[in-house]
Amino acid sequence: MKNRRQQLILQAVEKGAVSTQEQIIEYLRAHGEEAAQATVSRDIKVLGLRKSAGPGGRMAYELPRAATEAARRRTVLGSSILSVDGAGNIACIRCVAGMAQGVCASLDAHPPEGVVGSLAGDDTIFLLCRGEAEMRGVREEIINYVTEFDH
Repeated sequence: MKNRRQQLILQAVEKGAVSTQEQIIEYLRAHGEEAAQATVSRDIKVLGLRKSAGPGGRMAYELPRAATEAARRRTVLGSSILSVDGAGNIACIRCVAGMAQGVCASLDAHPPEGVVGSLAGDDTIFLLCRGEAEMRGVREEIINYVTEFDH
């Protein structure tokens, strides 16, 4: 629920559709999510949203440019990864059905240290690492993304 709600909030902000928390609540409701004002307020803080003047001086929520890519990465990885395991020098990431390609693209854009290459199916990703020690580091880094997202 939280993951979907936060993804919808980011979607609304990207569309430039919201300038108040009430508008965010309405946007969520229109997309099948109910949320209290206090919940939306916490989500705004977690996502790092801020208000700024847009075209015509209209105030609207936006994601700081520096945080946009990092926030999207955390959202994609945190909301899509179900588990991470490894054997030898290969890390195996299980994802929500249909999400492995998106997660893999995010990892390919900024590969963890020690990753040689990746292969993604519908719900599984294999990361080829330089060695077993690198695989353990990669596994821990990805687990940290998921754990960070859940808190």
